Amino acid sequence: MQGDKLTTLNQALFELIDQQAFYLLDRHNRLMLWSRGAERLTGYLQRHVLGQAVLPGSKETMPHILQAATITLAPAHTKADGQLLQCTQTVRLLQDANGHYAGALVLLALASTSEAANFSPQPKTSEKKTRFQGLLSRSPAMQAVFRIIENAAETTATVLVRGESGSGKELVAKAIHKLSARHAGPFLAINCAALSSSLLESELFGHVRGAFTGAIKDHNGLFQRVHGGTLFLDEVAELPLDLQAKLLRVIQERNYIPVGGNQTIDVDVRLVAATHRSLREAVKNGQFREDLMFRLRVVPIFIPPLRERREDIPLLLWHFIHIHNGQVRHIDKIEPQAMKLLLDYAWPGNVRELHNVIEYAFAVGRGGTLRLAELPPEFIEPPGQPEPPARVAVPREQEALLIRQALQQHNGAINSAADSLGMSRATFWRKRKAYGL
Repeated sequence: MQGDKLTTLNQALFELIDQQAFYLLDRHNRLMLWSRGAERLTGYLQRHVLGQAVLPGSKETMPHILQAATITLAPAHTKADGQLLQCTQTVRLLQDANGHYAGALVLLALASTSEAANFSPQPKTSEKKTRFQGLLSRSPAMQAVFRIIENAAETTATVLVRGESGSGKELVAKAIHKLSARHAGPFLAINCAALSSSLLESELFGHVRGAFTGAIKDHNGLFQRVHGGTLFLDEVAELPLDLQAKLLRVIQERNYIPVGGNQTIDVDVRLVAATHRSLREAVKNGQFREDLMFRLRVVPIFIPPLRERREDIPLLLWHFIHIHNGQVRHIDKIEPQAMKLLLDYAWPGNVRELHNVIEYAFAVGRGGTLRLAELPPEFIEPPGQPEPPARVAVPREQEALLIRQALQQHNGAINSAADSLGMSRATFWRKRKAYGL
């Protein structure tokens, strides 16, 4: 008799719970339960949605998507009749006995009037926590970078920013300038790898009339034009050795002599330098002065690549979509298959590449959904890479040289460099660390 009562009670409890709008995902992000409440809220019947893989992302990226509430979920965000459903989601991530992602329980509720007015599938993380002087991130590693920038800006110390191409090194330099006492002064930037040695010297230090053929008048260099402000030297590791000596003098003596001149010019400039490769390694190879390295890296700042802070990918995606919305189309959803590829991609070009991908999608596609077919070819085409040849044992010195060259050729991109040598990423990373590269 008591067993019958428990059965009745369990059935009553389940029927009561089933009236709530919620769904349950398995570890493969497939719908394994769709409540009656969810049916009423969305218009989708359980038999039509069970088994669907409704969320993009891998086991590693899935928790970030759910916690950021940036998913595009057809049954939950669009009613069966096609009308937009404005609702909020309360998510509980599920883990197995080993602490691995095992699915999620998601409770749905209609948004309030104020919430409905602001409804968007974009991340709803606090502006204060994600935006910092033009930089966007919710990554703990980047939050630490933001704190270093704030502290360094209060001093006059020279800063060295290291990061891969497209990671935002110039934005870091601008943030330091804006937060410093020199914010009212000029901010100028130059890429040390973009000019020949003679042109770079003239651009940095200026020249007097007659200093060389074509010098028909005096020319003020960047150091003179940025007096009282901040000068950003991008790719400083590519600075020729002869100019390194002249830059060292400016840092030490606070003056310099223009090309072809004979009088010193006093200068008051804050330097922020940047590089995508190790200055210590350049010193070992005789490509960079050790004394200049120590002068430049008083405050070193390392920007982690985008692939190491994947929780920022949805945030940046929607940020760039918002920038371009309204120009030729308005995107409010991302197709699940497209989102999965975007989240799993290695992003060798970092934030700049991500922005370019969004620009590409706006150029080639139309409509409110960013679809898989609107991503660049590298996202859609199969890799088709030939099998790497069998590796033979090489001396440590030669292997270190090969790894260094691969990093230089691929602008520090670990995955690409490892593939070029036929190594796994883990092996490449371990050997790179062992050789101090």
